[in-house]
Amino acid sequence: METNAYNKPVTLINVLKFAVPTIVMSLFMSFYTMVDGLFVSNLIGTEALSAVNLAAPVIQLVTAISTMLATGGSAVIMKKTGEQKNEEAREDFTFLILVNVVVGLIMCFVGYLTMGFLFNHMNLSPEVAGYCHEYLSHYLLFTVPILLMNNFTLYMIAAGKSTLSLFCSISGGITNMVLDYLLIAVLNLGIGGAAIATGLGYSITAVVGLIVFSNKKNLIHFKKPKCRIKVLINAASNGCSEMAAALVTGIITLFFNWTMLKYVGEDGVAAITIIMYVLMFASSLYTGYSYGTAPMASYYFGEQNHDKLKKLITISLKVIAFISITTLILSFVITKPLVSIFAHPDHPVFQLAVTGNYFCTIALLFIGFNIFTSGLFTALSNGIISAVLAFSRSFVFMLITMLILPALFGVNGIWMATPVAEFMALLLSFHMLIKYKKQYHYL
Repeated sequence: METNAYNKPVTLINVLKFAVPTIVMSLFMSFYTMVDGLFVSNLIGTEALSAVNLAAPVIQLVTAISTMLATGGSAVIMKKTGEQKNEEAREDFTFLILVNVVVGLIMCFVGYLTMGFLFNHMNLSPEVAGYCHEYLSHYLLFTVPILLMNNFTLYMIAAGKSTLSLFCSISGGITNMVLDYLLIAVLNLGIGGAAIATGLGYSITAVVGLIVFSNKKNLIHFKKPKCRIKVLINAASNGCSEMAAALVTGIITLFFNWTMLKYVGEDGVAAITIIMYVLMFASSLYTGYSYGTAPMASYYFGEQNHDKLKKLITISLKVIAFISITTLILSFVITKPLVSIFAHPDHPVFQLAVTGNYFCTIALLFIGFNIFTSGLFTALSNGIISAVLAFSRSFVFMLITMLILPALFGVNGIWMATPVAEFMALLLSFHMLIKYKKQYHYL
């Protein structure tokens, strides 16, 4: 999208033109992650599904770093574009991509060094521990493509190529699903095949991004980089909230797993994995919307167009309210059919997951507003407030509820932790929106 697309009136239709492709893209990525779990649970077993979740904290660390550089970098680049500093923005873009490659190589190396220590201290059965090692050792091979995929996804959106970004996500998803079947069911590569399928699916966006951003006709493209440490610091500080969200999600996932192992055992880990798939799928609606509208907010902020920024936020809050109510109702209706896809109704995991999902679904009323508010402050280059919101939501409030509620209500307390924490985060989000409305003129 050339810069004139940002000059169009801010209406619901024009906002959705930005947001719908990223919503669909985000939904599809969540969908094929769920399909990954479906193949693993049905072709290998619920023990392997537990292993995927137990490996999640390490995977979310990779996601955390790439998300920080992608969201923070996108805000910095689009702000400079809005200020008509196009050449400088392209130099910074290329520099940040090179940083991603270096970071990816380092993280891959560190991951192989530390994964043994992590799994050996979880008191797992030999079968589940073996699955964990096999899955993560194959997944780490794709660390660099995954970092590039996360970055190119957002930069394609910012450059007005959200449709191409959507196409890459769909192609990657289909590739992942096809390879899941071929590598697990046909070639009998087990859970390692699932990791390879995921990595190759993600790699499609990375390859396409390298081709697209080599074209100098695009609004954003590769140019001889200049090492500006200040740009890296600004990108990291702007994106630190999203990094915190992804990072502490891994920590909380680890805490959830330990708590479930304590109260229920490995069946509980499998159940919570299924519920996380459901919440992730619903949350992807909000994440996709936030990613789609963030470049607009950054651009309007860069050109100091308060009227357009105000209209964008007003429309966004209404859209999120509608999505929240719709997903809440839908999740209640399809809980049992959805859980039955992963676990047979006579399996202990089934009832655990059904009960848990009824509790956790309430969080859908609050998650969207929290994700959007944190993303908004990132887009406005206020990484500190965004980080406070994300860290409080994903770690502080979750840790409080996870320490108190299970002690009071047992397993049901584990399920209640998420909606209670999200509600606490909602109160903080609205407080920050009101507190800073005069500074940014968005309300």
